[in-house]
Amino acid sequence: MEEIVVTYRFGPGADPAKEARIIAVGQTAGTWDEKWASRSADLGRHLGKVQDIRPLVDGYEADVAFPAVNVPDGIGALLTMIYGKYSLSGRSRIVDVRLPEGWGLPSRFGIRGIRQKTGVRDRPLFMGIFKPSLGLSPSDLAHLLRETAEAGLDIIKDDEIMPDLPGCTALDRIRACRPVLEKVQQKRPGQGAMLYAVNLSGSGAGLHEKARLLVKEGANALLLSAPAYGYALLEELASDPEIGVPLFVHPAFAGAYSGASDHGLDWGVVLGTLPVRSGADAVLYPARYGSLPFSEADERRIAGNLRQGGVLPVPSAGIHPGILPRLMDDYGPDVALNAGTGIMDHPMGPAAGVRAFFEALERWEKKEPFDPGTIPGGPLKAAVEKWGR
Repeated sequence: MEEIVVTYRFGPGADPAKEARIIAVGQTAGTWDEKWASRSADLGRHLGKVQDIRPLVDGYEADVAFPAVNVPDGIGALLTMIYGKYSLSGRSRIVDVRLPEGWGLPSRFGIRGIRQKTGVRDRPLFMGIFKPSLGLSPSDLAHLLRETAEAGLDIIKDDEIMPDLPGCTALDRIRACRPVLEKVQQKRPGQGAMLYAVNLSGSGAGLHEKARLLVKEGANALLLSAPAYGYALLEELASDPEIGVPLFVHPAFAGAYSGASDHGLDWGVVLGTLPVRSGADAVLYPARYGSLPFSEADERRIAGNLRQGGVLPVPSAGIHPGILPRLMDDYGPDVALNAGTGIMDHPMGPAAGVRAFFEALERWEKKEPFDPGTIPGGPLKAAVEKWGR
């Protein structure tokens, strides 16, 4: 029988055997008395079991195996089973979830499909963010799109906090930007498309239909804050044949799941395992040397889980051209480098911000130094002088 194996971490004062059994029994079939004795075999096949308990320097870990038959599909049902009401106790943290091969919904595009769409084969993809986040008109965004597209940007996205403001709804934005995307395609005959991930926001009742409408109007990618809106919505979008575009997952609200060190779910689960099994094609997450405090271990677990599922890793927050050597050493080419300020606030303008990344990549490939004094005048030098390396 296939199993879902979950690793829980408990603090130093816990009784790990007791807690693991509470999870294994209480989160599955529960206990039963003699009136159900004749049905023990049927009930037992749904019962979880404790596999292993290990002492740590600062606590314990326990592996609990759940029958996969309990949750044939759906991240919502999975989370309800493996953490559910037990999460209310505040006594554990899920650090790993190992699912049977084929469980869940695979991505339709992922690393390979996004490369095919953009025509970028053997280098990292360069990705930008519309900035400022709020207050720009659709025509402002179309202008920024044109500037960065002409400089060679591969992907651009809305900021995740861009809702459907009057006069600048997602539909307004795609209608203003679609002609630019079409002109970019005409100027790149035989090459791939530039992707624009439009932010999906609003009440749950209309989000699916809104996504369909945006795609009909020309959206060639969508952005969803899955931790905030729910992985079930991501599954719904990914399984709809009418929404045949890459789905980019933003980590907004993920800290509420993973921010505490002794409770919640590990970053690698929330931004790795769950989106991979919910149909995500690319997932954004904080780079450890960026503007958010993030550890190398957390980042590596996320990227490793994404790559294992064929999903594109998108390190974000504080990305700029000067740190490209570190990014390449850490990730290699199968990555999208996502820069907002690092492109849009370049001293020479957004187009120069894009060109600075291409200059940085060329310089890294030639193994040339990134000291400001050795870089010739131009976009990369200006970027390194502003943001460092």
